[in-house]
Amino acid sequence: MTKIIAVTMGDPAGIGPEIIIKALADGELSGAPVVVVGCAQILRRILSLAITPPAELKIIDRPADAQFAPGVINVIDEPLQDPAALKAGLVQPQAGDLAYRCVKRATELAMAGEAQAIATAPLNKEALHSAGHIYPGHTELLAKLTHSRDYAMVLYTDRLKVIHVSTHIALRQFLDTLSRERVETVIQMADTFLRRVGYAHPRIAVAGVNPHAGEHGLFGDEEITIVNPSVEAMRARGLDVTGACPPDTVYLQTYEGQYDIVVAMYHDQGHIPLKLLGFYDGVNITAGLPFIRTSADHGTAFDIAWTGKANSDSMAISIKLAMQLA
Repeated sequence: MTKIIAVTMGDPAGIGPEIIIKALADGELSGAPVVVVGCAQILRRILSLAITPPAELKIIDRPADAQFAPGVINVIDEPLQDPAALKAGLVQPQAGDLAYRCVKRATELAMAGEAQAIATAPLNKEALHSAGHIYPGHTELLAKLTHSRDYAMVLYTDRLKVIHVSTHIALRQFLDTLSRERVETVIQMADTFLRRVGYAHPRIAVAGVNPHAGEHGLFGDEEITIVNPSVEAMRARGLDVTGACPPDTVYLQTYEGQYDIVVAMYHDQGHIPLKLLGFYDGVNITAGLPFIRTSADHGTAFDIAWTGKANSDSMAISIKLAMQLA
């Protein structure tokens, strides 16, 4: 059976439509088993600007109707309310609503078995909220749509992989909600995820919360009361897990091969090192969903939207990884 990947457009006023066409119109993914869920009129507008390789759009009702051939992009049309009014590079409620509907439609396809994985182009959180869809981002939206209780964001490159205990919450809220249960859950998810992608014996490093992992309580006690007991509990269950590790060195150690993945405590602790070392080839994966979901590991880049300047490498890699893991 052909494994089909559903690719969502993201915010149509951003670089999503451009990088999708660039990724699919030629090169390795031309003719790949991919269907795009998005506004066909916006894709036509991007093609008319001649900022991407040429492609033929084939409008379909469902993945089973797709015809995969070089230079052809199969599209399940999710129309904008007013496509002519859409302006590149601006926050617009209709753009946020479209981004939401594309994710919802792709999720329905995956849950029904009509697509075997989804890859998402970036959405704009402000636009999403302005349309009345109050989610911090893709991860939380997908968890809600799939009724997934335990989930986590993974950032993935060949040499560095990071899974997050928390993501889109304020630092103060993170400290107030940090718990052994959550840390242990994410450690287990890290092990499960790595085994799914081919690691026979995952080596997991858990970053501390505080500078120098607390320095035995001198700079905070979260390591003593939460992180270290969680690591010990998971080690007792047979996992190869180390921590709490000083956050300022554990990413380099993992990058150099000492560990296979880092459990990051909060958003920027995990995102900054990975984006520094793998901005163009990093992929965002949601662990804990009923299906594989990957994403380009960057935002909507409103400042260069519809100009031809967008780099499609991360989008292409995310689609390839979805195909590999599906």
